Amino acid sequence: MATTAADLLEQALELKEEERAELASLLIESLDEPAEEGVEAAWAIEIERRMAELDSGSVKTIPWDEVRKKLQDG
Repeated sequence: MATTAADLLEQALELKEEERAELASLLIESLDEPAEEGVEAAWAIEIERRMAELDSGSVKTIPWDEVRKKLQDG
């Protein structure tokens, strides 16, 4: 008898929360196509650049409450 998605879900829901999160992450990752060559390195550079901007004070963060209000207000 073949295992269905419903059967797998039932089994997965019996896992500890951390294990369910790991499984969910792996399943989502399995849907992604492989990244183009150099993408990971480009993101690492971008992250470093943005962190340096924050550290230097040249950019400021916006509190989530303000962002949410702006989004809700349209």
